[in-house]
Amino acid sequence: MCAKEQITSIPSLNKKLETLPGNPGIYQFKNRDGVILYIGKAINLRRRVRQYFQSKNNASARINSMVAKISDIELIITDSEVEALILEATLIKRHKPHYNIDLKDDKSYPYITITKEPFPRVFVTRRIIKNGSQYFGPYIDVKAMRESLKLVREIFRVRSCNYYIDEEAVRKKKYKLCLDFHIKRCDGPCEGLIDNVKYNEMITEISLLLKGRTDKLIIELEAKMHAAAEALNFEDAKRFRDGITQLKIYKDKQKIIDSELIDRDILAVVKSDDHACGIVFNIRDGKIIGKRHTIIYKVRERSEEEILERFIMNYYLDETEIPVEIYLSHGPQSKEAIQTWLLQKGGKNTKLYIPLADEKVRLMKMCKLNAQIILDEFSIQNNKRKEKTPSSLSLLQKHLRLSVLPGRIECFDVSNIHGKDSVASMVVFINGKPQKSLYRRFKIETVEGPDDYASIREVIYRRYIKVINDNLEKPDLIIVDGGRGQLSSAVSIINSLKMQSENEFNIATIGLAKRLEEVYIPGSGSPLSIPKYSPALRLLQKIRDEAHRFAITYHRKLRSKRTLTTELESIEGVGKVKAMLLLEIFGSVQGIKFATIEQLTDTVGNKCAKNLREYFDKSM
Repeated sequence: MCAKEQITSIPSLNKKLETLPGNPGIYQFKNRDGVILYIGKAINLRRRVRQYFQSKNNASARINSMVAKISDIELIITDSEVEALILEATLIKRHKPHYNIDLKDDKSYPYITITKEPFPRVFVTRRIIKNGSQYFGPYIDVKAMRESLKLVREIFRVRSCNYYIDEEAVRKKKYKLCLDFHIKRCDGPCEGLIDNVKYNEMITEISLLLKGRTDKLIIELEAKMHAAAEALNFEDAKRFRDGITQLKIYKDKQKIIDSELIDRDILAVVKSDDHACGIVFNIRDGKIIGKRHTIIYKVRERSEEEILERFIMNYYLDETEIPVEIYLSHGPQSKEAIQTWLLQKGGKNTKLYIPLADEKVRLMKMCKLNAQIILDEFSIQNNKRKEKTPSSLSLLQKHLRLSVLPGRIECFDVSNIHGKDSVASMVVFINGKPQKSLYRRFKIETVEGPDDYASIREVIYRRYIKVINDNLEKPDLIIVDGGRGQLSSAVSIINSLKMQSENEFNIATIGLAKRLEEVYIPGSGSPLSIPKYSPALRLLQKIRDEAHRFAITYHRKLRSKRTLTTELESIEGVGKVKAMLLLEIFGSVQGIKFATIEQLTDTVGNKCAKNLREYFDKSM
């Protein structure tokens, strides 16, 4: 049955296709379980959406596969193409639909943040909280980040404490001077020894340094040095002079690569097979002050222009500093809309260019060369992971009499105490090595009390119905932590899912009991005889122990959060929902304790924030 015939058999969907509006907006394709398959934007929703349901022969295999699963379409109408562009990027980042391009940074890179407080703090973080604080980065070279932060500490007397300091805190003398003041690393804002205006002038200078504006900062410090010398304040003059010297040394390390000294970003994408690499060079005052790359997945049938557009939106969605010029390796599909959005976001008339001559072409070649090197390294590592087969896997295949090598193994474990805070974990091992980015945690939703069998059935169903519906990669082997009972529960669900899958869905499943390290297979009353010294058994134990560790960690986190939630609920105005939200945003009670009144207000409102502040101020 072709995709079009399948779609028209769903009356509600067929009716939606007939009544689609011609407005700009975004569309979301969903499967029968309400899972979002794809998110796209359109200037004319009616024309764009109906294109997917034309003749099957005109579409790619990816599109045909997706269309065959669509059971519902959800639209969001916008006033313009620009709004649709922003909304599409935001929703893709939030939901990560299976059929959209997948952008993944190799790791969570750190930022340097300047907090939004009367007396701001400067520190390293990996979490971005949209509360008005400034963020600089992300820093791929952590050594360079540490060097920048060290320079800030040496030149400027910025406080390092975690207290919330304002005029009221100073007036009430809530805090005392610390060692930093006595060794001249801090000017003592906690006791009012430096006022808010002068302290924030220093913060502005720190911001210049972190933005790469060393020339402007040196000019400002030289003016302060001369003023201090004229006022016979030689100690301050010496401090400014030493800071200027350090800045000049720091500046000399930064190579001038652009003689025009204009702020610009260089963005490029390089594609190979089903992967691409997007890279951005941040150039300020003619120097590269930052470089960031992203590995992009599922691009086989995508053009470089489409990939680059997604990379641009993904990068600038959270970026706070937008330059006046952005040079691109390819022309994006929605150039005018992107320029309008960047103007609204950054307040600058940012222009997008494709370099055609002179230094810009040389910079773009350098940018693309870096992207190609990164992509080549990724491909090599990816191939190594596929090609290298540990002997333990070959032995495991032999012991379990598997028809295929168990290259991908998924293992499940359930954890609870007397049925409370029941959770389950799934760990994934590929070629005998853990792939932590693929781990998943489950909060048991349908089972009451300590019922491991029912919990296993729920988790196995939730995991593999998603695999079927979203066409995800199937494992070669499923391991269930437990004996015959747990294994039977898992196998019953696997068998029921065979009837719901259009493709073959028959996955080898085993149980591994802890007590005697016994391995059970379906249909056998007695455990397999695997030698205790076998590398295959040791691999199974390693995978099972990792699943157990991951489940226990999640269980303890939920139990701790439940306990902490009880303490927070004792505060007037804080209910269960607000307590969970506070812990989610600030990470712990300690984080809430040291949060600013502005941060708390942004999270739970003014009245509740005041109650929280009063509660924790009393306990300090």
